[in-house]
Amino acid sequence: MDRIALITGATSGFGAATARRFAADGWKLILTGRREERLQEMVDELGGPDRVLARPMDMRDRKAVEQGLGDLPEAFASVELLVNNAGLARGLEPAWEYDVDDWEVMIDTNIKGLLYATHTVLPGMVERNRGHIVNLGSTAASWPYVGGNTYGGTKAFVQQFTRNLRADLTGRPIRATLIEPGLCETEFSIVRFGGDAEKAKSLYAGKGPIRPEDIAETIWWVVNMPAHVNINRIEMMPVSQSWAPLSVTEVKK
Repeated sequence: MDRIALITGATSGFGAATARRFAADGWKLILTGRREERLQEMVDELGGPDRVLARPMDMRDRKAVEQGLGDLPEAFASVELLVNNAGLARGLEPAWEYDVDDWEVMIDTNIKGLLYATHTVLPGMVERNRGHIVNLGSTAASWPYVGGNTYGGTKAFVQQFTRNLRADLTGRPIRATLIEPGLCETEFSIVRFGGDAEKAKSLYAGKGPIRPEDIAETIWWVVNMPAHVNINRIEMMPVSQSWAPLSVTEVKK
């Protein structure tokens, strides 16, 4: 029987690397993303339409998610693995200077999009009594930094939602895992800095950041643990990253 993985945000970064890792292991794939051309490239690269199903969509669009992921062809319908990877950050300003539109994009993508995908796919897993949901969070959920106000808040939601999902699934052989990466070099920072690739590049220079392939390998390991084992949460950072010392500064008067 084919094993089927659904990966959101699969056109770059963690999503693309995870798609390649699971395709190499013989899985069939359902891939979502906003960039239809890139999705088609992934289909061509990873085995063609018999092995890979492209579903172009914006995860913020509830109807698009429900229709695109809820009405799957029979050959792709029995989703065993959902990787909720689609997410982003916009801006790095203090809360009082932030553009509320950027806040809403993060909330709608990182929280609502994850909920829409989960709510659409999970009933089938429950019915088949088999499945695994892997949610991509962030160390920002636990370790705040200047300018990470709403982004960190959205990832804190992902953290707590995954814990509560585990509680809901008590007594069922369906697993839920949270992966929380730290500094990773993907297109993430280019998006955060409004397309400024040089600014994004400077963030990683000399720091040996986590690579998308590192996350893909971690997800593969989690999913391939024995069926009676659930990896609840993994927090991972490059060795160059650690927790900041306690901040003590002069207060403005």
